[in-house]
Amino acid sequence: MPLLRLKNKNQHTKNKILMVEVRRKEKETFGALLRRFTRRVQMSGVLKDARKTRFYAKPPTKIKKRDSALRRLQKRKERSKLEKLGKLKDEKKVGR
Repeated sequence: MPLLRLKNKNQHTKNKILMVEVRRKEKETFGALLRRFTRRVQMSGVLKDARKTRFYAKPPTKIKKRDSALRRLQKRKERSKLEKLGKLKDEKKVGR
């Protein structure tokens, strides 16, 4: 009796094992079994979690946060200075 399983061992989820198991029913085709399996995988959220944690980005350090905040402030000051001098055209802000 064929059995389809999917295990998800991910380093970011503390080796949490998420397993989806589907057993073949009598006179069930492989295509039907595969469809049931993929549906179960989607409903369990295993793929969603795997894709979410695929690329791990370390949280920024205090120094990096401070540097980026200082850069933002510098850009704002420069932009307001250019606006006051009239060297910057007023652009309409386009929302996403």
